[in-house]
Amino acid sequence: MLLKASHKTPVGTLYLISDEHVLLAAGFRSFDDLMDRMDDDDASRKMTAMKSIPIISDLVNDYFDGDLQAFGGIQARQPGAEFSQAVWKAMRKIPVGKTMSYAEIAKRAGSPDAVRAAGSACARNLIAPVIPCHRVVKSGGALGNYGYGLSAKEWLLRHEGALK
Repeated sequence: MLLKASHKTPVGTLYLISDEHVLLAAGFRSFDDLMDRMDDDDASRKMTAMKSIPIISDLVNDYFDGDLQAFGGIQARQPGAEFSQAVWKAMRKIPVGKTMSYAEIAKRAGSPDAVRAAGSACARNLIAPVIPCHRVVKSGGALGNYGYGLSAKEWLLRHEGALK
C-alpha cells in the first residue's frame, strides 16, 4: 500500500507519495500530476492519505526548518532508463549550497556529450526537491528551467545558500 501526504512549505504545497519509507514521488503541483508520471505498477496500487508519512515527512519538515542535510536521509526510487538513473544519482551528490551545470551532471553520469539527455532527466525527475534538480544550472551560471517555476528554484537555492 502506498502512502500520500501533503505539506505546506514556503514554496507552496509539497505533495509526497511513498511506499513505506521509500519516496516514489514528490512535487509542488498535485497528487494527480505525480501519479500521471509514476510507474504504472505503482500508480495502480491502493493509496492511503495520511497527515504525515513516517520518517519522510519529518525529514521534509526538517529541511524547510533549516536542516539542509535532511533530504539525504530520504530513500527514493523512480522509474527511468539507466542514464536517467545515473543523472539522478549524480544530482543527489551535489552538495547543499552548490550548483552544477547540465554539462557537469552529464559528465558525472558517465556521458559527457549527453548534455541534452541530462537536461531531459532533470525535467523528468519525479522526486523534486529531494532529488535536487533545482541545483542544476546552465553552464554560464543562468538558472535554466525548473518544472515548478523559477521562483521556486530561486527560493530553494537561496534557502540552501547557493544564491545570495
